[in-house]
Parts: sequence; C-alpha cells; structure tokens
Amino acid sequence: MARARWQAGIVVLRLSAAVVGLLALVPLGFVVAYTISTGWGEVERLVFRLRTVELLWNTIRLVGGSVLLCAMIGVGAAWLVERTTLPGRKVWHVLLVAPLAVPAFVNSYGWVSVLPEASGYLGALLIVTLSYFPLVYLPVVAAFRGLDPALEESARTLGLGPAATFWRIVLPQLRPALLGGCLLVALHLLAEFGALQMLRFPTFTTAIYDQFQSSYNGPAANMLAGVLVLLCLLLLLGELRLRGRARHARVGAGSARRVTPTSLRGGTAPVLLALAVLVGLALGVPVGSLVFWLVTGASTGVPVSDLSSAAAASLGLGGVAGVVTVVVAIPVAWLAVRHRGWWVTLVERCTYFGSTLPGIVVALALVTVSIRMVPAIYQTTALLIVAYTILFLPRAVVNVRSALAQVPPELEDVAHGLGLSRLATLRRVTLPLIAPGLGAGAALVFIAAATELTATLLLSPIGTRTLATEFWSYSSSVEYGAAAPYAAVMVLLSVPATYLLTRDPRRATEG
Repeated sequence: MARARWQAGIVVLRLSAAVVGLLALVPLGFVVAYTISTGWGEVERLVFRLRTVELLWNTIRLVGGSVLLCAMIGVGAAWLVERTTLPGRKVWHVLLVAPLAVPAFVNSYGWVSVLPEASGYLGALLIVTLSYFPLVYLPVVAAFRGLDPALEESARTLGLGPAATFWRIVLPQLRPALLGGCLLVALHLLAEFGALQMLRFPTFTTAIYDQFQSSYNGPAANMLAGVLVLLCLLLLLGELRLRGRARHARVGAGSARRVTPTSLRGGTAPVLLALAVLVGLALGVPVGSLVFWLVTGASTGVPVSDLSSAAAASLGLGGVAGVVTVVVAIPVAWLAVRHRGWWVTLVERCTYFGSTLPGIVVALALVTVSIRMVPAIYQTTALLIVAYTILFLPRAVVNVRSALAQVPPELEDVAHGLGLSRLATLRRVTLPLIAPGLGAGAALVFIAAATELTATLLLSPIGTRTLATEFWSYSSSVEYGAAAPYAAVMVLLSVPATYLLTRDPRRATEG
C-alpha cells in the first residue's frame, strides 16, 4: 500500500514537472510556429545577412567575456571571504552580494548619466559584469561553506601545496555551483535589454525590441529570437556536459572544525584595495549617481503619490512571483536530483528556454496564446505572473536543485524506516534542510520580477505602473532627475531580499 502511494506520488510529480516544462516552452513554441509559417525563403533572407552576423558576434563576445570575468571574480572573492584571513569578512560578504539590489539598467543609468562615454563593448562588458558577478559568487561561497575541510587538510598532509589543493581538491567540488552561476549569468545576458539599450551596444535582444517598436516587424524579430533559442540550446548542452553526474552530497557533517584560513600576510593591503575598487565600481558609481540626481532633481519635487503607488505594485508583483516560481520549481528540481534520467533532464532543460528570450518575445507569445485560447486572462495580473514565472524559473530551479543536491537521500530513507510517510518526510526532513535554497530562489525571483521592464510594459493591466516602467519612461527621455526617485526606491525594495541572500544557510538548520 505504501509503495503504491509512493508510485502515485512520483506520477504526480512527473505530471507537475511536465506541465511546468510545457509552460516554459510556450514562448519557444510561439517562435517555432511563427518561423514555420514564415517559410524557409523568408527565414533565409532575414537570418543570413550581415546584420545577423554583427549581432551574433556582439552577443557571443559579451556573454563569453562577462561569464569569464564573473567566474574569476566570483570564485576569487568567495575564496577570499571563506578561506583566508581577510579582515571584516562578514562585511565584505554583504558588500559583494549587494550589487544584486541594483538592477542592471539602473547600474547603466548610473554610469551613463555621469559618464556618457561609458558605452560600446567595453562599457557594456564592465557594467553587466559588475551587475551579475554576485550570481556566481553566491552559489560558490555557499559551496565553500559546505565543503569538508578534512579533505583539504588530508591533501596537504600528502604533500600538495595550497595551489595544487585548490585546483585538484576544492575546484572540482565547486563545479556544480560555479557552472550553475555561470549559466544564470549567460542566460541573463542573452535576454538583457534595458542596460544594453542604454549603453548603445546592439545585441539580439535590443534588435528584437527595435524591430517591434519601430515597425512592428514580427518576422524579422522572431527570426532573431530563433537564433537566441539556438544559442540557449548550446549553453544548456555545454553546462550539462561539464556538470557531469558526480554526487556531491555526503551523509555526515564532515569535519566539525573550520578549515585553517590561508594567511594573506603582506597581501592584505592589495587584496583590500582590490575589493574596495570592485565594490566601489559596482555600488559606489550607481548609488553615488542616484544621490547626485536625487539632490539635483529635488527642486522639481518628488511625486510621492505616484512613487508609492508604483512601489506597492512592484512589491506585490515581485512577492507573488517569488512564491509561485519557487513552488513550481520544486517538482522539477526534486526529480532532477532524486530521479535522474533522460526524460527528467529534458524537462529540466526545458525550463531554461523561456528565460533566454527577451521579455518582449515572452510577452507577445503569451498575448497571442491568451487571446486565442484563454481570452479571460488577457491583460490581467495572472498573465503577468505567468510571464515572470517563465522568465525567472531558472533562478528558482538552480537554487532548489543545488539545495537538494546537498541533502543525502539516506536521511529520507532513515525517516521512512522510522515510520514516516513520504509526505511527512518531505515536510519534516527535506523541506527544513532545503529551506535556505527555497528562500534564496524566492529572493532572486523577487528582485528580478520587482524590477522587470519589457514584459511588464506589454502585459501589465491598464493603469498598472511599476517602478521599472516609470523609471524607464523618464530615463529614456533623458530626464535623469525625475527618474532617480523610482530607481532609488527600486534599490531600497531589493535590499531586504538581497540581505537574505547573505545569510549563512547553516544557521537555518542549527538547533
């Protein structure tokens, strides 16, 4: 009887995961169907041209360069915070996560409004790297905290030096976290619009938006979106191959003592200077620019009523999107960790496709589907939440999957042996252990949804104005002073969720 209930539960999980995967594929289906209806001759004319090659080169070099820099900064900063005698490690940890509270397009606004020359490839590479490196830093620093220091100590007793120990013992254990973070950075950059539009660096996403905005050129825009889908597929296959099938959970808690930190000695001053420069560029410039424009624009007055209304809308939409997205991510992540197989892997990979498409393509796909199939939800908050879920599902899946990967299945088996049902085991054993991962996923989705721009512009119900849409309205008109209050409140709303990401997940499971 118990086995029958267990099998029924697995079937329900599989069906739930399949529904989530199909939902995430709606924008892709829209692009594919549009491509087929367009015809090969038109596809060839629109895709195989010099402009597409230019956009492809811009997109690849931006994604490649930024992922590489984010990986270097994320791993290096995580090692300094967790494995060295860095003074003020807790403060630096908070400061290194804090850039997540500043949306990329607000970061670009901060740079461009005080330094108009910050544009083109180098400007875009610098600014998106400063915006997204915490997506690598966070999972890597969490992985550092979960490593058993006895492994490193054993390696050193066998004659390996610090560098060899890091490359041969530590880095392989960091691989899932590092690859997951790099994948998130790459997916975000494929779909990034606001920051790159402000920096005047053309990629597929900005070109798609321009096509729709200038002439509503659906065929051209959808062909470019199709190329983005192919780039996403290559990224997912590459990450899957590099991740491998190694198991990274352990039954015991490992060594009870903290690893002996590496002494920085004479390198302390240069390291502190480097971290100060990094934080200054990632936080000091945009925040300083906001303060400058807030003071400069104070003479025109702050629209308190409009500002509070937009803040309430952003807060509500972000909160609902965070909860909904994490809930729908759980069955996918659980099957990906506990029941690996080609079908589960396919479903999990499907959840990433929607996030690689620009928000405007996801929005147009949902508009088309809703009008033709479910007209009652057209231009409703529910449809906007669906768009957020599709766009930011990878943030939840990656965090929930990483948390589950650290929970040994043997703990669940012991609970079953003591008489707990599967549901009780999930509630009393599994969920408490993965709660930090759930919270991190929800916080990341909240930050993204509360500051999302393009999908919100198209899908929000009539009269709904968010901080992001109001900020974009003013900043695109070069009214920097009027845009500053909305940007400042966006940052303030993101601060609590960002702070949650700085908490040590081990504290959540103590006692």
